[in-house]
Amino acid sequence: MNARKILFIFLSFLMTSSLLAQTEMSISLKQARDYAIEHNRSMINSDYAVDKSRLALKEAIANGLPQLNASADYTNALGAKISIRFMEGAPPTEIDIKPQSNFYLNLNQLIFNGNYIVGIQLAKLSQEMSLLNKEKTENEVISNVTDAYHMVLLSEKLLEILNQNVDNLRSLYEKTVPAARVGVIEQTNLDQLFVQVNSLQNMQSSAERQAELAKNLLRLQLGADINTQLVLTDSLEQLLNDAAIENLMMKNFDLSGNIDFRMIEQQEALTSKMIDLKRASYLPTLAGFYRYTYKLIKPDFDMSPANMVGLQLNIPLFSSGLRAAQTKQARIDLLTVKNNKQQVADQLRTHEKQLRFNLSNALENHENQKESIEVSRRVYANLKLKYEQGLLSGLDLINADNNYLKAESDYINSTMQVLSARLQLEKLYGTIQ
Repeated sequence: MNARKILFIFLSFLMTSSLLAQTEMSISLKQARDYAIEHNRSMINSDYAVDKSRLALKEAIANGLPQLNASADYTNALGAKISIRFMEGAPPTEIDIKPQSNFYLNLNQLIFNGNYIVGIQLAKLSQEMSLLNKEKTENEVISNVTDAYHMVLLSEKLLEILNQNVDNLRSLYEKTVPAARVGVIEQTNLDQLFVQVNSLQNMQSSAERQAELAKNLLRLQLGADINTQLVLTDSLEQLLNDAAIENLMMKNFDLSGNIDFRMIEQQEALTSKMIDLKRASYLPTLAGFYRYTYKLIKPDFDMSPANMVGLQLNIPLFSSGLRAAQTKQARIDLLTVKNNKQQVADQLRTHEKQLRFNLSNALENHENQKESIEVSRRVYANLKLKYEQGLLSGLDLINADNNYLKAESDYINSTMQVLSARLQLEKLYGTIQ
């Protein structure tokens, strides 16, 4: 029985390990972007919107294609009769009204209608707008995934620094305990070091929570299961050493590459087409029809033909100024959109100038912090050695440790500023890939 239990536990462990292995995802930044495009909920909804716009275009076209309908009727006069007097003074002749039933087959074809023609053009423009909306959603998703990916890397980097610092101070504390017992080092210094270790452990726990929060955010942006174990294969050094940053600073801003400007241009085209739609209401509508009638229950006297074709012309003559007012409103809407387009262009140019300055400033700050952190590491290592030799107080070591951690934190923040400024500028240029 014990052997069976051990075997069962072993098999359960293997199964659990297999399941955990299946939920682990090793992913680079590019792979994360590609995965999000396929699985992100917002991207899925944008795909639905594109499909809907494609069907709306088919619907607009189908409205002008032949329409075939069938119908049937049945009438019963409930015994009523028709009285006919053929000669004056003669008694009337009564004819029974017999029940009738007809089957109709109606074929209708729109020949000309201005609203139909413009409606198809509007449907095409709406489909193009849905594609632009999808592209905008894709840019937003890629931007959010990239930002979340950066946050995970930075959180893990900070946690790594804290773990290393805690291990070093804990090891130093354990080495210092015997020296304090024999009086080589004052007990106060040891107590101060103990407090610093506890404080760093609290920071360590907070950093672990921040790292897990960043991973949860990345999982959400990816559209991945919440239990998926993420392993990021790109490093901060790889992302920072990318030559695209230098190329980005040399790039000239082209409004046509910005998705927001392209969308306002598409809105302008739609609004302009709305004027044509209002104008089309002045035009006549011509339609043709064919009707086939089959007598299911025939009357005694029937003069209606089985086949009939015809045309129907509808000419709008007078609407008391309704169509004119609608057309003028459409023109005002177009002027409003044109004004908004110019405003968007001005805002984008101003925003581009600010983002370019932010990236340049972030790069400069990052270089300064990179130099500062090297100095801070050397200073901290030197002061730590002096403390171990009894030449430095515990308070001085704690201050040195705090200064070192602040330098590391400032360096990580400067890294985040570079990555964020670069991402925002790429998003503005429409060059996120």
